[in-house]
Amino acid sequence: MTTPTFDDRDGYIWFNGALIPWRDAKVHVLTHALHYASCVFEGERAYRGKVFKLEEHTERLFYSAGVLDMKMPFTHQQINDATYETIRANGLTDCYVRPMAWRGSEMMGVAAQTTKTNVAIAVWQWPSYFSPAERLKGIRLDMATWRRPHPDTAPVKAKAAGLYMICTLNKHAAERKGYDDALMLDWRGQVAEATGANVFFVIDGDIHTPTPDCFLDGITRRSVIALAKARGLKVIERVIMPEDMSKATECFLTGTAAEVTPVREIGQHKFTPADVCRNLMADFDLAVGKVEVGKSAIA
Repeated sequence: MTTPTFDDRDGYIWFNGALIPWRDAKVHVLTHALHYASCVFEGERAYRGKVFKLEEHTERLFYSAGVLDMKMPFTHQQINDATYETIRANGLTDCYVRPMAWRGSEMMGVAAQTTKTNVAIAVWQWPSYFSPAERLKGIRLDMATWRRPHPDTAPVKAKAAGLYMICTLNKHAAERKGYDDALMLDWRGQVAEATGANVFFVIDGDIHTPTPDCFLDGITRRSVIALAKARGLKVIERVIMPEDMSKATECFLTGTAAEVTPVREIGQHKFTPADVCRNLMADFDLAVGKVEVGKSAIA
């Protein structure tokens, strides 16, 4: 069966305050966001009808809009309420949630002071990519060519659409070579993140992760750090150089889509997903409601 494209689906999208048929959620070709990347968004996930960390995601959406000098026309509570309204309207319980805000077509040029800020929320079914056993095999990452920029050159703390251009380029290049994703360095040559997820390494029993000074401190990232500390694991945020990866025994990614995904290879470096990956996968599945208390998500 052919998977429908994202512009031709049944269902509803919340668009500037009202639910409208999915196929009617359209913008003009001269929308400012299309030409100048004046768009911010969030990636969220609902499990059993509850959006994981919804308030934190909404807070970051508003923060990102402010960084891009966009005034949100709705309140935090209105966006939260609209999120659940959209999930219910589409008859879903486990799904991906994509709220977004962008500048409209009232002005065409770099300056955009009088453009309208549009807001929409779309949801769609999002099954797990892998079973727990398959996830434990780990994915393969290539070393990316494009790097995360200096904080003085881009709004790196905002979840802004324009910052993902290099992620697309890096992921395309990696997939052409048979990899699942790519690991990005920053402008200094330090380990940063994957194209859509944060990265962690297990070295001598401790968890090491790059300091997020030029990329997003992911909401899932923070949640997994808390889960690791609850297990008594030491988590160290620090500068990680590419050569440091040779010291790691385990590696994993975290993110809304990735959840907790073990990695078995990054370029020349090999890892063996083991207890840390297995336990944090199980802890995260329990925290988000994928499994019930007392049941294990790991076969």
